[in-house]
Amino acid sequence: MELDDRGIATGGTKDDKKQRKQFIVDFYGKWFVENPDKHLYNDSLGAFIEVRFLSLEETAGHASLNYKSTVSVTFLSEIMKNAVARKDKYGNFIVDKPKPNVKNQSRFSKIFVMDYEKK
Repeated sequence: MELDDRGIATGGTKDDKKQRKQFIVDFYGKWFVENPDKHLYNDSLGAFIEVRFLSLEETAGHASLNYKSTVSVTFLSEIMKNAVARKDKYGNFIVDKPKPNVKNQSRFSKIFVMDYEKK
């Protein structure tokens, strides 16, 4: 298994994906220690974005599938603080409705569409 300088597996094998999943779980554990309130303020929304256990589960499951997505997790705080909520031509936030047959989305009333481009 080949690891980058952060200790993230770079390959596409089952073992690489398993290692990346554990890396993400460990990363969130450290993030929760550094951010005990489990939220960060986002200027674009003018509100706090909360990180729930569901976020960890979803991220570990999806972002671990490829190297680049796993690396992006390491910028969690930067992304949460600086992502920009999309707005329509009238200046209203663009929100999606949760997908009706997706269990993990059923607990939400709306989903904000946000963008962030890493420099």
